Amino acid sequence: MHPTAMNNGKMFFDTYVVGRHGVLIIDIGAQDITGSLRSFCPDGEGIQYVGVDFAEGNGVDVVLTDPYALPFDDETADIVISSSCLEHSEMFWLVFNEIMRILRPDGLLYLNVPSNGAFHRYPVDCWRFYPDSGNALVSWARRSGMNPALLESYVSRQLDDNWNDFVAVFVKDQAQAVNYPRRIIDTFTDFNNGWRYGDAVIHNAATMPEVDQFVQALQSARADMMLEADQYMQTLETAHTAMLVLQERATRAERELARMSSSSGEGGTTSLFPSVDTR
Repeated sequence: MHPTAMNNGKMFFDTYVVGRHGVLIIDIGAQDITGSLRSFCPDGEGIQYVGVDFAEGNGVDVVLTDPYALPFDDETADIVISSSCLEHSEMFWLVFNEIMRILRPDGLLYLNVPSNGAFHRYPVDCWRFYPDSGNALVSWARRSGMNPALLESYVSRQLDDNWNDFVAVFVKDQAQAVNYPRRIIDTFTDFNNGWRYGDAVIHNAATMPEVDQFVQALQSARADMMLEADQYMQTLETAHTAMLVLQERATRAERELARMSSSSGEGGTTSLFPSVDTR
């Protein structure tokens, strides 16, 4: 798991989980390859953490036989987390509905999906999420007969890697949103296109992904450098023209001096600089 995903996951646990007791947390895509969000789970009384994945591995407690059917009863989970996983699901919207099914009415879903980044197949790589993805999933769930709410979402900026993560936190029943007043985006500012439940504005709005902003900055810097280089070349050309004029004047002066020297040899002494009587 890349550093940005780990950092965002830690902020979720710090904001929504620390201090809670007696909760069932289900982690979808839990295999620990380069890090796991399990490491941020607090040691609260009665907290149960179940790792779910499509293959056996470190951190996996339950192996799925059907990626679109979670082996849990309705309304049993308090928290479901899924980080760096749904981009590998061909039909992630079906997974979303399954998550909503197993969550309690006041249950939370923490979702982290890349908003950009390299093509990486496990075993496929299908999707990237843009800022409106969270609200689109809410619309899909309501069309499917549920009534979740998006508590917050944002796109985190890069952190020692090339990933920008789309992060979203949902509550299964919109009526339960009042029970979760805290937000991740209230704790840091290193994000773009943040959205908070009940707000009508986008926080730290940006029309371009961070990588495009970087490319635009490079292009602007290159244009400035080209302009400076062009101005420098114009200065050099002006100086070169002035040098040619001076060289031509010097050549004329040398010719005149030679002519005058030749004349003085024939008929007397002639100098460009008259002598001064110092007596």
